Amino acid sequence: MNANKKTVIVFSGDLDRAMAAFIIANGAAAMGNEVSMFFTFWGLNILRRPDKVKTQKSFLEALFGRMMPRGAERLGLSRMNFGGLGALMMKYIMKQKKVNTLRELIETARALGVKMIACTMSMDVMGLKKEELIDGLEFAGVATYLGEADESNVNLFI
Repeated sequence: MNANKKTVIVFSGDLDRAMAAFIIANGAAAMGNEVSMFFTFWGLNILRRPDKVKTQKSFLEALFGRMMPRGAERLGLSRMNFGGLGALMMKYIMKQKKVNTLRELIETARALGVKMIACTMSMDVMGLKKEELIDGLEFAGVATYLGEADESNVNLFI
């Protein structure tokens, strides 16, 4: 076990939970910890490119892709979303309080060397292709996460 290694499973695609995951990951990385974030199921939506990318998909994969938010800027809140109004209010207040946006938190994580891993099994189930996700990711399955978690002294599920 490594006291300077942290892992985070990012299962949720909600704005507030995504922000919490990146704030914790960035804080740990800033303290000199090695941090791995494993994005699975709805958490993969955080990593989607905001622009549409042409890929070969089945009808169901394409339908699923249209139903999910495309990228960090389009996520809703876990509570009090009110059809997107809650997320808009939260972003407005964050801007007034000079709180980093989710996109900025992602860029900070990259700069700090946080390892971001997209779950390939979840990508297959949800019909997501590598080209649809942001740059700088690793792609792996649950065995990779478990190997990282075995070496870590903190494992979070968000």
